[in-house]
Amino acid sequence: MANHRLVYLDSQATTKLEPRVLEAMMPFLTEDFGNAASRSHDFGWAAEKAVDHAREILAASLGGKSREIVFTSGATESNNLAILGAARMYQGKGKHVISAATEHKAVIDPLKRLESDGWEVTWLDVDDKGRIDIDQLRASIRPDTTLVTLMHGNNEIGTIHPIAKIGAICHEAGVLFHTDATQTFGKETLDVGAMHIDLLSASAHKMYGPKGVGLLYVRRRNPRVRLEPIQFGGGHERGMRSGTLNVPGIVGFGKATELCLENREAEQARMAALRDRLQQRLESELDFVRVNGDQENRLAANLNISFAYIEGESLIMGIPGIAVSSGSACTSASLEPSYVLRAMGVGDDMAHSSIRFGVSRFSTEDEVDYAADCLIAAVRRLREMSPLYEMALEGIDINSVQWQGH
Repeated sequence: MANHRLVYLDSQATTKLEPRVLEAMMPFLTEDFGNAASRSHDFGWAAEKAVDHAREILAASLGGKSREIVFTSGATESNNLAILGAARMYQGKGKHVISAATEHKAVIDPLKRLESDGWEVTWLDVDDKGRIDIDQLRASIRPDTTLVTLMHGNNEIGTIHPIAKIGAICHEAGVLFHTDATQTFGKETLDVGAMHIDLLSASAHKMYGPKGVGLLYVRRRNPRVRLEPIQFGGGHERGMRSGTLNVPGIVGFGKATELCLENREAEQARMAALRDRLQQRLESELDFVRVNGDQENRLAANLNISFAYIEGESLIMGIPGIAVSSGSACTSASLEPSYVLRAMGVGDDMAHSSIRFGVSRFSTEDEVDYAADCLIAAVRRLREMSPLYEMALEGIDINSVQWQGH
């Protein structure tokens, strides 16, 4: 692949497939290759049984029932089905939806689609740590509000929203609550009953499962949630999502969840310790750095830092072999500063210099130390070439400088 050492620190983008997950999937890629909808022979029955087993594991992990799990191709599809499906199903009650400016694009884009189709979306503000204001949420709910969609853990900055509080407010107002739990499923505690969650999206590849499979939890009682499908043909998944089920992927999703839950507390603590080790190294050896997000309530695996007087893209190029991301991985083709950081009031220069690190189950202390060494050296090297950094060291306020034009 390359002649330098490779270190993977981008686990909010995707995680490595756990070998035990691959092992569980293999029979369904080879001998047990039946279609779970073929109910007239052994091959189909074996596939259906495996799917049912995975459905039970996933439902139990959320405190839900197996009939409330709808399989999809991933969290993007789950978010689209939840948002478009619920908005269209309940438009008779009203066409008002509430969300926040820091959501993933897989939530923002379907909401923008609704806006262009005549819905009204209230975009909640966030503070400088990426937190919403619970009182603003409460005040935004109207008689024609049908849905609130707010993520559990943020994919860029790691901030965790208080979804139990949000769910209680929605429940009291008779409004459906959807949460994109892609970054927290299998890692943080999720209880759809206690948290009043009506719809929840998750994806296997963020928690050591395969890519291309996800779920949407759809509440069946108090209230019974109905969705208008966005995909038709065959009526699979109780008519909510037609299409042949990805049996090997679903089996892998179930196994990955089982493994995550088995050792969750110890694993979360280990990842938080690695993250803190990296943060401590960077903060103690470099000046003008800023940690983005809420340092109390955040994902164990996530660290987002801005390095002033440096371009994030050039910093990434200066640490070859270390997989990190600037901005969000799903939109890293764009050179715009992160919209999440902008919504938090981070200036364009600091937003441009932000790097997201994501440790995982497979990360080691040695890898974290190596990444810190490379990064510290690269930041120092790039700052040596920066006249702005030199001015900052001299105590000059760069924002007050009058630049001379020619």
